[in-house]
Order: sequence, then C-alpha cells, then structure tokens
Amino acid sequence: MASLSGGIKVFAGTSHPELAQLVAKRLGQPLGRATVTRNDAGESIVRIAESVREHDVYIINTSCVSPTPSGSAASPNTSLMELLIMIHACKTASAKRITAVIPHFFYARQDKKDKSRAPITAKLIANMIENAGCDHVITMDLHASQIQGFFNVPLYAEPTALQWIREYVDCTKVVIVSPDAGGAKRATSLADRLEVDFALFHKERKKANEVSRMVLVGDVQGKVAILVDDMADTCGTLDLAAQRLAESGAERVLAIVTHGLFSTPATTRLNASRLEKIVVTNTLPQAANRALCPKIEEMDISGMLSEAIRRSHFGESISSLFDHGFDTTQPYRSLAQRQGGAGASSSGPGPTSSYTKPDPPSPANFFAPLPVPSTEGGLPQKSPSREKGPSPLANQV
Repeated sequence: MASLSGGIKVFAGTSHPELAQLVAKRLGQPLGRATVTRNDAGESIVRIAESVREHDVYIINTSCVSPTPSGSAASPNTSLMELLIMIHACKTASAKRITAVIPHFFYARQDKKDKSRAPITAKLIANMIENAGCDHVITMDLHASQIQGFFNVPLYAEPTALQWIREYVDCTKVVIVSPDAGGAKRATSLADRLEVDFALFHKERKKANEVSRMVLVGDVQGKVAILVDDMADTCGTLDLAAQRLAESGAERVLAIVTHGLFSTPATTRLNASRLEKIVVTNTLPQAANRALCPKIEEMDISGMLSEAIRRSHFGESISSLFDHGFDTTQPYRSLAQRQGGAGASSSGPGPTSSYTKPDPPSPANFFAPLPVPSTEGGLPQKSPSREKGPSPLANQV
C-alpha cells in the first residue's frame, strides 16, 4: 500500500515534549509548528502554524500531570482538551488522516462498570477522541485488554523489555513474576519469549491502592525475580511483592513497568523497599521522580512509537513488531546515555542529528539488523526487506 500523498506531519501537545522530540528525531524530521497557550480564564488555545491539507497527521500527547509556564501543574484533563482541540483544528484544516499518539491513555483504569452507577470513562474518552475527528489511536500497554476494542493500534512495551532483560540480566537465572492474577497473561508472554520460569502473586485488597495480603505461587529461590506490570502508582503492590520475593529466597528483585505514575508516597516506598531497581518506559516524564528515587531507570520507547508511525503511514504491518521483534540494528541504551552519556550523539536536537540513523551492528544486539532505509524527503521510505519473513529473533525466543 502506498503512503498518503501529502506526506507526514507530527505535532505535540505540552504534556511530554521530550518524548515528542525523540520520536521526531527517529523519523528524521522536525515537529510540526503549533502553539498551545492558555488565557486568563484557563482555556486552552491551539494554533496550527503550518498547512496540514491532505497530510497524514500524528498528534502526540500523553495523560500526565505536566508543568505550565506559570509553575502550576496542569492535570491530565488539560492534556486531553489540548489533544481534542488539536485534532479538531487539523480536521477542519483538511488533514487527510489524523492519528492520536497517546503513550499513556487517559482514564485507562476506569475501563469497566465495577459497581452500581459507575461510569466507563475510558469508553467516554474514546468516543470524545473519535467525535473530535480522529481516525486512529496509537497507545502503549492499555490497563485492560478489553479497551483494545476501542482503538486501532494498541502497542506493547514487551519488545523493549525483552531487549533490556537480555542485555542487563543473566537470563539463565531469571524468573518473571506477575504482581497479581490480572497481569498473568502479560508476564507469561514475556516469560515464554525469554524461555524462563514464571510465578505470580495472589493479591487481596482492603480498598483501592491498598493491598492487605499477597501469596506467592511459584519458586524464586536463588533466582533473579523480575516483577512485570503495566503501571506503578503508589507502589504499594511492588513494595510488598519485593518483600515477599526476598523472604522467599530471591537473589535479586527488579521491576519493569510500562507507565510510572509514582503518586505520593511512591518514591518514599521505593527507596525503602527491597527492590534493587525499577525500570519504566518514558511514556510519562520521569525527571522529577528520578531526582527523588535513584532506583528509577528509564527505557526509551520512542523507537517503537516512531516505527509504528512509519509503518502506519506506509501501510505496513504493525503486528510484526511483536511477532518478530522490534527491528533495530542498535542494542538497548538507556535514555540518559542517548541524551548525553556513553554512545550519545554530539549533535543538537533536530532532524540533522546522527541519532536518526542506526548504529553499526553490535554483537550484543539480539534483534535483526536491517539495511539503513533511505531518508529521501526527510522521512524513511518503505523498505521491502521489512516484510520478507521473520527476523532472527523469532528463532531465539
């Protein structure tokens, strides 16, 4: 399938500009020119400063508490309104297709009617985004699988987590642990890909965000226990699970989480917990949390988001990202390394950075090396080799 005739435009709201810049670098083009301001009444004002007529438009905004120029915090509701207004502005400006890229989906935990007169807010948000004029949604690790029915392109952090584990942990000693029965499918999928053991906790809650008792099912004696979950909020579950794993004889206790919310008192709990490290993706800004807790480490998922955008634009398969592994010729590097540490590019932000080109193949890389795609016109062109059979990763996992 050919790409849309007008080309691609990527815009960003104010919730997570750092991730948006990384995605734009991966795509080899600058972010679209747009301004988002607020008047004295607190209303959001959006101006799209370039033509989007007949273009394939992608708008990046995530659900988080984000800072404002005045120093006050903007709630996820503000980010949601920014997204809706930007979608509507592009729709009325005759964009060919509009895709919302929402790394952490708004109100993802309010996904079912769990008591009388309870709203299914996640469905309401999906309807609002659709009515604003959005054609597709790209999001990461939805809290519950039933929300996938609301969207076109749900993504998973599993390939990024796989690569991090392979490069930083001895897989012969790993056991993947789900902190509750609800996350068992996610944890077993990761364990199967790594060909390692699996364990889970049976969890009982006194009330929301407060766990009373956890029972471990599985053997972790002398192993590296890796807790896997979709989000960490107050971290009560992870704290108690890490304590139980250490008491059960685990040699090391790590955690890998897609969305790091870290509400109060999460960082305090993590600092005092038996967790050696908690690795989160950068679907949410983590600079403030990392300053409070040295155990927090970031995984960069901009590569997966940009590849999903590229494949969506050119009509290529997105499911192969998960079936055959994430196609990249560079080994995993932390976000800190990419922004200024070992192996980081010396050039500044923008499409001219060498970061837009793959690194040379590395012996430590577990993913399929591919030829560097053409960047004619600023955007990597469709590469037929991406569709020719499974990558070597399929034989390793």
